[in-house]
Amino acid sequence: MEHSSLPIIDYAAINGAPEERRQMLAKLGRAARDIGFFYLTGHGLSEAEQRETLALAARFFALPLQEKLAVQMVHSPHFRGYNLVGAELTRERPDRREQFDIMNEEQALPLAQTGKPWQRLIGPNQWPTALPEMKTQLLDWQERLSDITLTLLAAFAEVLEQPAGVFDESIQGAPYQHMKLIHYPGREAGGSGQGVGAHKDPGYLTLVMQDDHSGLEVETAHGWISAPPLPGALVVNIGELLELASNGYLKATLHRVQSPPPGVSRLSCAFFMAARLDATVPLLTLSPELAAQAQGPESDPANPLFYQVGENVLKGRLRSHPDVAARHYAQQHRVAQEPVPA
Repeated sequence: MEHSSLPIIDYAAINGAPEERRQMLAKLGRAARDIGFFYLTGHGLSEAEQRETLALAARFFALPLQEKLAVQMVHSPHFRGYNLVGAELTRERPDRREQFDIMNEEQALPLAQTGKPWQRLIGPNQWPTALPEMKTQLLDWQERLSDITLTLLAAFAEVLEQPAGVFDESIQGAPYQHMKLIHYPGREAGGSGQGVGAHKDPGYLTLVMQDDHSGLEVETAHGWISAPPLPGALVVNIGELLELASNGYLKATLHRVQSPPPGVSRLSCAFFMAARLDATVPLLTLSPELAAQAQGPESDPANPLFYQVGENVLKGRLRSHPDVAARHYAQQHRVAQEPVPA
């Protein structure tokens, strides 16, 4: 089995004896600051349950194309649904994966009440009629992953020496949830190996569940390293909102996915947790010791960060899905396509 140098964090230690918990929090802080990625064990999601979710993904991607196109994302102004291989872009290059996206299941706001463009992100998911069990199973899975991220976020507040509940105002009621089922087809001879191009995730935290095939890679100070599957473990990474909130003390790290070899398919499930869409990222006041190690969030002129969460989420969606942007967000799409001044 392929090995990785990513640290392994035992989630169960959060509720362990005081010394066990102290050591876990110290390890969590180092992992989030030094690499921004780690494996999470002891989270309560059994390997059988994980396999069941990936099996559901396999059944969906095996549906006839017309069944999948009936729930294609371009039909949804809320950026929910199916995307063909190459439909999503990273750094303006097509990603070689097909995927199915869901978010919080909500009623869309009447257009007259959407004074801000990001409010159109609120709405219902699309569900394939051929898999009636999919809605209940995936929404339940999304809630369980959300519970894990909320507990981790509280642990990070402790790592940052903040009062308990410092993030509550930004997540109370309806923290933004976004989950993807992803299928990476085998690489074609002479074709692109970009399963997903190098990027950072926009939220607070991301959880990734992988099948038995490698592909995920993480950038470190010593170059790119593999994050292969570790049986039963989730891969966790820090998002840009936590980097912003901690003034760069915690690290959102570039990562990418390489396409599997020819003839091999890879499945994964990624869950992204952020603050409420109507919230603003809290700017934490760090202790002098921690502040001295905070270098400020990294700035990418081609991908500016916004402290208003809905704006940040919509910005990423518009760049990644130009077909949805062109159909439902014509004005914002034109702005997103404008070149960044040198």
